[in-house]
Parts: sequence; structure tokens; C-alpha cells
Amino acid sequence: MDTKKQFAFTRHGYVGQAHLVVKDLGQVSRFYQDVIGLSVIDKSASGEILGVNDLPLLTLTTSNEAAKAPTTAAGLFHTAFLLPSRNALADWLAHVAHNNIRLEGASDHLVSEAIYLSDPEGNGIEVYRDRQPDEWNYQPDGTVEMATKRLDLQALYESAGKTPFRQAAEGTAIGHIHLQVGALPQADAFYQDVLGLKIMARYPGASFFGYGAYHHHVAANIWNSRGAETRKENMTGLSGYSLKFNEKETLATALAALDRLEIPTERQSDGIAVKDPWGIGLKLSA
Repeated sequence: MDTKKQFAFTRHGYVGQAHLVVKDLGQVSRFYQDVIGLSVIDKSASGEILGVNDLPLLTLTTSNEAAKAPTTAAGLFHTAFLLPSRNALADWLAHVAHNNIRLEGASDHLVSEAIYLSDPEGNGIEVYRDRQPDEWNYQPDGTVEMATKRLDLQALYESAGKTPFRQAAEGTAIGHIHLQVGALPQADAFYQDVLGLKIMARYPGASFFGYGAYHHHVAANIWNSRGAETRKENMTGLSGYSLKFNEKETLATALAALDRLEIPTERQSDGIAVKDPWGIGLKLSA
């Protein structure tokens, strides 16, 4: 599977995988398989790795100590699955409509068309497709125009093909991750000044960060979580996610900033582990 054709993944950094801690592993895994169309790549007694065509995207783990995170906790706002085309989004919409899956919203963001829902444990999900970057409106300062307009779901549904949906379209990957955080200035400092993302847009109470002029690879908001403190180790929800770098120089710059600020890191077999100001894990690799 080649996600590299999509603009989001050709930038010098992008999101790789997400890791959720859940209470009912079987139920949540089945949801991502049946509704989102992911496949099980690997499994153990305490977890499963799901993805598309052997590309790992989502790790689910559980334990007896897992405690339900309050809705006001720092952590996940949504995991955003980027589909390769508008046709793929239409086919997925027809699939969820035919299976009476409850949707929570649908928006035209100018740069993208997005549909929102949640998994059985309340973890937010966005399923979206990007417009072509030459259709985006960049401002002189390099930010990009985004909005939240009504998406015509009926028209999108009517454009779906006739072939039944079996699995996520080839090329599906995590386009961005949207976080709940305790304070935006801290988020801006960490994601922009330390990890090297650029603020691409701001909403009231939210910042959107992207690498290489993408509208956002990471977003952070305080809509439900203003003042949230560090996550507890056993909380359900987002344990962490990975950022992958196409350019080793970008990773080296981020690691130098982490060292300069004396933010603890741990070198692991698959990358450098670090935690953001709210205890959300990141794995950095090139």
C-alpha cells in the first residue's frame, strides 16, 4: 500500500500509528474492523494491532487496571483516518449508513471533507478526505484557511459506488491526531518550538499544527479539558502515537530541542519515546 502519494505523508513529518487503552478489547477491536474497515495484523492476550494491508495504524491494549478516563482529561479528541479519495469517503459513508452506525457530525473544512463518530468507549474518530493542496487557500503568513461548514451527506452518499464495502480503501492511514490538552500556550510551545510543527490555523480554543504546509498533522484543543493535568498511567483512551520523519534532519532538530529543554527521552528499538506536557506518549522515528 502506498500512502506516500497523499500530500499528508510526503511532508518532512507525519503521523504513523495511535495506541488506545480500552476496557473491552473485543468490542472495540470489532468496531474498528466492522465500521472503519481495519484488519487485525497481530494479536496477543492483552492487545491487538490493526491496520490496512499490513500497515499498522492502531494498537489496542487492555488490562485489569484500566480505569475510564473522565471526558475532561487530557488525551484524545479524535483519531483521524484519511481516505485516499472522495469516492472512498462516499463508499464508506454508504457502508455506515446501511449498517445504521450513529454519526456525530459532518463538516466541510475547505481543505477537507470530514465525518465524525465515536467508538464504543467514546474515543473520537474522524474519517475524511483531503482536497488537493492547490485548492487550499494559503495566507501570506503560511497559514491555511479552514472553516466548519455543512457537508452535504446526501449528495456524498448518492455518489457512492455500487460495490459493497469490505475493508478500508487501499491507501487509508492516520492523517492527523487531535488532542485534548490543558492549555494552548504549552501545546504551542511543545508542538511548534520543540517538535518543529508550524501553526497552520487557529480556532477559538484550538491550534492546528502541520509539517510542510499540510493543514494539520496534530491539533490541540481545550474545549473540554481546560486546566487538565498529566494523565494517569492506567487511564483509558490515548496512550500515545507516533510521528515519523521523512527527513532525518527534522528528527535531529527535535531531539536537540528536547535535550536543550531537558525533556526526558528514551531510545527504544522502534524510535525515541517522549511524553508531551500532559503525559501523552510520542514515538519519534525516521
